[in-house]
Amino acid sequence: MAKTTPATQALTKAGVAFTMEQYEYHREERHREPERIALKAAEAVNEPPERVLKTLMVEVDGKPFCAVIPSDRELAMKKVAAAFGGKSAEMLKPADAERLTGYHVGGISPFGQRKRIPVALAVQVLDEPYVIINGGGRGLMVRLAPKDAQKAVGAIAADITA
Repeated sequence: MAKTTPATQALTKAGVAFTMEQYEYHREERHREPERIALKAAEAVNEPPERVLKTLMVEVDGKPFCAVIPSDRELAMKKVAAAFGGKSAEMLKPADAERLTGYHVGGISPFGQRKRIPVALAVQVLDEPYVIINGGGRGLMVRLAPKDAQKAVGAIAADITA
């Protein structure tokens, strides 16, 4: 499992301990059930969905931001806007998310993005013993302590889920 991505390089450079998890990513599911990609990942790695996090790219008052939440939760856009000091939030278009992050949808990681984008981490995940987050590739995840994930990207902890 010696896969290196900008995400794993960024974690290594930050001195963050992590392990890698891989699963078989089914590309067709991205088109059929895009909202279930993270839930499928949780099933594939046999972990509870509250520990397997999804990385969502949003736009708050016209500026890009990154939100990382449990795979079984949805974003609350008003809370996202407030967390980043804005008035309104919406999902970033997939092409814009890919251009800004350097990752493909289904493989977007908060770590090692092409452009440094502010990150909010759902506050409820900080109590988990570990979390699993995309490692920069479809079917590639990293397991690490939530506080280490927060530190690695300088994320704010916020109540951003519905």
